[in-house]
Amino acid sequence: MKIKKPKFWDYKSPNIYSYFLIPISFIFQIINLLRKKSKFKYSTIKTICVGNIYIGGTGKTSLCIKIMEILNKKKIKSCFIKKFYLDQVDEQKILRNKGKLFVSSKRTDAIYQAEKEGYQVAILDDGLQDRSINYDLNFVCFNNINWIGNGLTIPAGPLRENINSLQKYQNVFLNGNLENLENIKKYLHKMNQKVNVFVGKYNPLNLNEFNKNDRYLLFSGIGNHKTFVSMVKNSGLNVIKDIEFPDHYNYTNEDINRILDQATNLNCKIITTEKDYLRFEESKVDKIKCLKSELQIMNEEKLINIILKENENN
Repeated sequence: MKIKKPKFWDYKSPNIYSYFLIPISFIFQIINLLRKKSKFKYSTIKTICVGNIYIGGTGKTSLCIKIMEILNKKKIKSCFIKKFYLDQVDEQKILRNKGKLFVSSKRTDAIYQAEKEGYQVAILDDGLQDRSINYDLNFVCFNNINWIGNGLTIPAGPLRENINSLQKYQNVFLNGNLENLENIKKYLHKMNQKVNVFVGKYNPLNLNEFNKNDRYLLFSGIGNHKTFVSMVKNSGLNVIKDIEFPDHYNYTNEDINRILDQATNLNCKIITTEKDYLRFEESKVDKIKCLKSELQIMNEEKLINIILKENENN
């Protein structure tokens, strides 16, 4: 069973638990600083890393898919790279449905295989902190609602790197439903005046499959549950109840039966995300429908120019 991230991670400021864990966070930061970053760059394949410093639920996979679409339109042979984790098979399935995916326990091995097969660009879903790879282009994703949480690093907070590391990144994505944009942009530009800030908005793809006169129970086991709920409500569907599970949660028959019982008691139909839906066995999902979504890039032309310019320069 997955463990939910501590609620105090997403408080606006640190609390007593955070302060108690700060010494351990400092140790992790020192270890990261001592790790050497590779200077090696691949000669025949370009690498684009879509990563985060806030752990989980920042829209990395959705952005990878959007970048793949951009490169496909330009006839640039591209693929996805993902490090193998047993609990992330759902994301692997989604990426495989959108393009060629190379998976390995080491990202470098997956990139090497893609290079052997003649791919021009490798899009890495996660891996920003993988110091064995010197990426050609980095994108750092954030969720607008969660943002940086309490601003501290693991385990005192939800950040993989110290917030000051944003000074070294040139491209930041703010994904969600357009929440808190101005405040976050001001923060980013104050820290790094040259940073390129992109905005991504989640749009439902199969809304026509749902009746706005019905009542709905939502559930998900993703890193940005609140954003999913916000998207559904903004789409005009009548949400009576929502249930949040830990990220990459493995549902049991007991979980599913409990959800079905609650929906029956509330006279609701059930909606979940595509990622969650892919974790079920077919026998479990008769009364559960998934609402698919895609990431709309609000300033897409700027993103296209940066990606293509990097590809030409290398």
